[in-house]
Amino acid sequence: MSMTIPVLPCASMPETLAFYRTLGFEVTHEQTSPNVYAATRRGDVHLHFMGLKGLEPSESYSTCLVIVPEVEQLHQTFVDGLRQTYGKVPVSGFPRITRMKKGQSRFTVVDVAGNSVIYIRQDAPDDYDEGASDNPSQTRLGKALRAAARLRDFKNDDAAAAKVLDVALKKEAGAAFERARVLVARAELAVAMDDSARETSARAEIAALVLSDDERARIDEELEAIGALQRRVEGV
Repeated sequence: MSMTIPVLPCASMPETLAFYRTLGFEVTHEQTSPNVYAATRRGDVHLHFMGLKGLEPSESYSTCLVIVPEVEQLHQTFVDGLRQTYGKVPVSGFPRITRMKKGQSRFTVVDVAGNSVIYIRQDAPDDYDEGASDNPSQTRLGKALRAAARLRDFKNDDAAAAKVLDVALKKEAGAAFERARVLVARAELAVAMDDSARETSARAEIAALVLSDDERARIDEELEAIGALQRRVEGV
């Protein structure tokens, strides 16, 4: 059997190993000479680390993909461990974990060294946004929603995602339900960015939209998920 194991850099091995223990990894090997090196394992997932002096997390571009049978329960397990260690779920800075929406096929953990480990469900579609942004019949709001999802989920750039949505909301009114979905996404980003004023204004606009009972129920479900995110961020 062949196996590929990523070797990721870190400035502080003790801090890095402590972080991965929080996620349920066990340290299977650790050494300080002739070089700083460690090996970790969680089930069939193996991650190795090497010491790199002067490494700045904000300048790290190291990434690896982990293909797993499912992601929702795994994400929840990681969230529980992070909350227990940090008192809240870190969704910005270093370390952090990206948010999970119902039906989402992947999430990213960025460790204390700035390494991005992307966990992907094994049956996830190859084309994440199904090429929707290139569909000429798609509305400006629809394109913005998918562009923002890519910025949030793949580039971990909440600020850029928020800007894309704000510009689209300003330039196009759109159908009520589609606008509500974009506003929900904007409210979620506001929570992650600790922008309570923008979250409040987005919720107010959603409340003022005329939606069918089914549409309102779907939007309310998404808003409840945002409330759960806020409680995680605040450590409640």
